[in-house]
Amino acid sequence: MLTIDVLRHGALQGGVKYRGQIEAELTDEGRIAMDQVWQPLSKQVDCIITSPLSRCARAATDWASDADIPCIIEPRIAEMHYGAWEDKTVEEIEQISPGLIRQWRTDPTGIRPPDGESPEELRERIAAWWHETTSNMTDRHILVVGHSGSMRMLIAHALNLPIVATRDMQMPYACWKRLQHEQTTTRLIPVAPT
Repeated sequence: MLTIDVLRHGALQGGVKYRGQIEAELTDEGRIAMDQVWQPLSKQVDCIITSPLSRCARAATDWASDADIPCIIEPRIAEMHYGAWEDKTVEEIEQISPGLIRQWRTDPTGIRPPDGESPEELRERIAAWWHETTSNMTDRHILVVGHSGSMRMLIAHALNLPIVATRDMQMPYACWKRLQHEQTTTRLIPVAPT
């Protein structure tokens, strides 16, 4: 059985925005919240896979070094590329794309942010990573460190849910979820709060 713990990065400096693939620094509290999730996992996980963006990769590489386990930097699990929406608040996006952000937040299916990536393209790269990982890693316990959009899409894909299901998933900063995969079946497993 493959156990996959999924962790979203912690809170970022500058407040809530659609950061996408731009770099952004964690707040001190954001890093502490991530470290608190890592503590109970540190003796269980045998590999960490992380987005290349520093808000994920810095903590992931630190943890892997301390635990003496591999850390794989994986571009396919990076956050969605939001194009013209990157580094913008909802209010700023409304000015760029009137009405579109409200539709996006209800159901992003078929919507592409200007100059950005569609949710279908995000799902395609997540699916390629998922297939490769579940085919090549069995009887392992891995930690995947990523982002709200990419991790919700990962869970939706793993559970064979439509893109619209990502709208119903709660993924706050430093959120921790667990998937268990065996052969062709994947389940979302409750985890104890940290």
